[in-house]
Amino acid sequence: MIFISGVERDVDTTSWPQLAKAIYEQKRKSPVSYHYFSVNHLRFEMNLRNEIVTGAKMLNQSGARFASFKNAHCNEAYWKLTAEGGFSLKEGVSPAAGIRDIFHNGRLYGFECATAVVIVLYKGVLESIKEIEFNRLFAKLLIYDWHYNSNLRLIDEHGSNNAYPGDILYFKNPDVSPETPQWQGENVVKIGEDLYYGHGIGIVSSEAIINKLNTFRIPGSSRSAYLLETITYPDFLYLSQFSARGDRLEELDIQNFYMRKFQVVAKIGNKRFISN
Repeated sequence: MIFISGVERDVDTTSWPQLAKAIYEQKRKSPVSYHYFSVNHLRFEMNLRNEIVTGAKMLNQSGARFASFKNAHCNEAYWKLTAEGGFSLKEGVSPAAGIRDIFHNGRLYGFECATAVVIVLYKGVLESIKEIEFNRLFAKLLIYDWHYNSNLRLIDEHGSNNAYPGDILYFKNPDVSPETPQWQGENVVKIGEDLYYGHGIGIVSSEAIINKLNTFRIPGSSRSAYLLETITYPDFLYLSQFSARGDRLEELDIQNFYMRKFQVVAKIGNKRFISN
């Protein structure tokens, strides 16, 4: 069920991308209640989810390779490789240009799966808001593991059974071999029904991801890898104000919305944690 400003209602989705329409219909027909500040907030979320999925598919086809932080590499015309294996945007390069180069010249890049999902999130946001706002919000980008600009405002929510395309999830490998620590888990983007993008694995089913992780367990282990319950996604309401249709919001309006929508809301560092 979908509620806008507290009222259950339908929205005309005629002009929306096909995946955005499909996600909207899934939420509309769900027994779970989904609350939105405005029609623009709803439209923006569906569009950003669509762009995140599109970005995941593009990164999968870009030629970018899986690499540990020790072996990470990047296009040095746009990025400076840090000692830790992260990518720091070079002086004079706009954040939009830096992100787009990863997708255009993927063969020049190698990074870990957590880095990949952050890159996909940036690409989705870039295609969903004004470019001038993207460059302002994400100035001096540093891409490294789960390090991300605070303006993504990632939200963690419990309940992977309620995940939708565009959500970020994690498959954990509890008995990973110490010889292959890079396979302790896989950060993924949900693409569709039991379909996920994991950097280094591709776009595959949950069973395929679990089977892959299980090949990197300590000898004799019978404890399987599994999907964690946590869902991660950007703060759609906050980011919606920077889209072409966006209306500026006061921070208090955003906080009050989440307090009304959820029973528990906590903010720690760059992340917001919510509980239904």
